[in-house]
Amino acid sequence: MSYLIKPQNYKPLLDLKQTELGIKQIKEFFQMNLSSELRLRRVTAPLFVLKGMGINDDLNGTERPVSFPIKDLNDAQAEVVHSLAKWKRLTLADYHIEPSYGIYTDMNAIRSDEELGNLHSLYVDQWDWERVITADDRNVDFLKEIVNRIYAAMIRTEYMVYEMYPQIKPCLPKQLHFIHAEELRILYPNLTPKERENEITKKYAAVFVIGIGGKLGDNKKHDGRAPDYDDYTSKGLNDLPGLNGDLLLWNEVLQRSIELSSMGIRVDKAALQKQLKEEGEEKRLELYFHKRLMNDTLPLSIGGGIGQSRLCMYYLRKAHIGEIQASIWPETMREECKQLNMPLI
Repeated sequence: MSYLIKPQNYKPLLDLKQTELGIKQIKEFFQMNLSSELRLRRVTAPLFVLKGMGINDDLNGTERPVSFPIKDLNDAQAEVVHSLAKWKRLTLADYHIEPSYGIYTDMNAIRSDEELGNLHSLYVDQWDWERVITADDRNVDFLKEIVNRIYAAMIRTEYMVYEMYPQIKPCLPKQLHFIHAEELRILYPNLTPKERENEITKKYAAVFVIGIGGKLGDNKKHDGRAPDYDDYTSKGLNDLPGLNGDLLLWNEVLQRSIELSSMGIRVDKAALQKQLKEEGEEKRLELYFHKRLMNDTLPLSIGGGIGQSRLCMYYLRKAHIGEIQASIWPETMREECKQLNMPLI
């Protein structure tokens, strides 16, 4: 079911032409800085992959991929990607990327089961990136170092936007606040995970929540994660499980937190087996990607995705992601947005 946040007295700071120029400049500037910070080279990525190879991501495990038959492959089914977490790791191996270097790409996806609203669209565009690491890098301190590098690129991009459009004042804090999902649960025990995110992000403006996917002290997950890419069970911070997390920013226009990036240190063989067993998904070990990992033909890695439209939406102070990208929306939402000064592309 779609859900629309209706900010009071919303008025766009930029017209349509200024918005389109801002989108172009943000995407070009940020990806250049991301590449430099993390030593990433750009690669070309697929829009779809073959079904049954374990390459497509399951996200929370309930989203249905868009699929279609391929005539020249005897109607074998292809799936539009949900994200490229596993494909990127295969590509690191195929390109023989060395430790401390990696790749990034423009990931375009269709997620037909999304609940449409200010932050969610059928169309997903993000920078997907992956970097080769060593066994010594598989710790929370290294995770934080990489997150801080990404955040540094975000700070520089914000200032570039301010130089283009002085009416858009910088508001990102100098320091990113780190907190584990279990610490967040203890801090706000009577709130839901999303409510906790809102509270902590409203307080610090920019937050990275560590440990997404594993069960917390109340035997519940902060949020779901597929068991075969992020390592969310290995011990990390203060002996708490989780080598992954989400980067959240406070959105003043919508008066709520928004997730800009989900990322983490990827599973090694031990973590893969452990997490698949916990989820009752050990049958996946027979799939192509999982066999490659178990046979030591994939490198250890860290990686994630950074939402392009959401990042532009944040920098340009937009109230709806449909002001940044072209997609399909319920007609009632289009009419409401028009009345609320949120013109959807």
